[in-house]
Amino acid sequence: MNTQSSTPESSAIPPIVPVVISPVRLLYWSIRRELWENRSIYIAPLAAASFLLVGFLIGIIALPGHRMATVLSLPPAKQQAAIALPYEIAEGLIMATAFFVGLYYCLDALHGERRDRSILFWKSLPVSDLTTVLSKASVPFLLILLSFAITVATQFIMLLLSSAVTLGSGLSAAVVWRQLSLSRLWLMLLYHVVTVHVLWYAPLYGWLLLVSAWARRAAFLWAVLPLLAIGFVEKIAFNTTHFAHWLAYRFSGPEAFNFSASPGVSAEAGGMSMNMITSLNPGKFFSTPGLWIGLAVAAAFLYAAARLRRYRGPI
Repeated sequence: MNTQSSTPESSAIPPIVPVVISPVRLLYWSIRRELWENRSIYIAPLAAASFLLVGFLIGIIALPGHRMATVLSLPPAKQQAAIALPYEIAEGLIMATAFFVGLYYCLDALHGERRDRSILFWKSLPVSDLTTVLSKASVPFLLILLSFAITVATQFIMLLLSSAVTLGSGLSAAVVWRQLSLSRLWLMLLYHVVTVHVLWYAPLYGWLLLVSAWARRAAFLWAVLPLLAIGFVEKIAFNTTHFAHWLAYRFSGPEAFNFSASPGVSAEAGGMSMNMITSLNPGKFFSTPGLWIGLAVAAAFLYAAARLRRYRGPI
């Protein structure tokens, strides 16, 4: 009697091959997970844009004719600056909101998952610590780019509202469209976002992620106090302020120094930020040693944060 237990059907079953997911796909889904878990990071610039639109609409409805008459009585140069001023204020507020929200996110990104013990679950997934840290480091940059899109939409709505109210009050809106070049403003803002908020501030985001991975509590103090301590020790020991000047150089961005060194750049109200950006030379910016040193330091911070995450457990 044949006692073989195997059947043709069972012997034909292919072996189970584990699915290999590419690192790029893992990074993509990790970034999507971060955006899904932290929806408040993109609600904040939207709230700032809504606040600006409401205030702008109240202002142009309350005194549409008086404001336009005042603008038309100014010289051409000051007239352009006066028209562009509300749009530059909107740009600055939205981008500043996104910048500070990004800083807060980096400081809490790795510290928060250890505090609520969710790190135990995320470490059980087939995602490396480096991929996780890179996904968290990408969020501030994506937030800045999203805020750029929100700024573009906000300024365009402001232009439509201003034109509609001006026409409704019996005045011509042609001066607004003629003096205000939104495409130029948007191009300079995009340049500013890429060079400063993405590249120049990369070491700042990396430092905050490193502190977030290391600190057990009071992450904000651990991020600030060492920098202050280094400055105080240098001042007491050597009576110099090189480290403080370096921090000011890194935090203020490269525009402040190129602006102060650029002859013929006007600092009139409403035109200062745009002139600062136009005074930058892209070739000079990308050949600045401080840029590449900062990117190398940011990469070192991110690598150290990934190593710390591997060995740090819940708080």
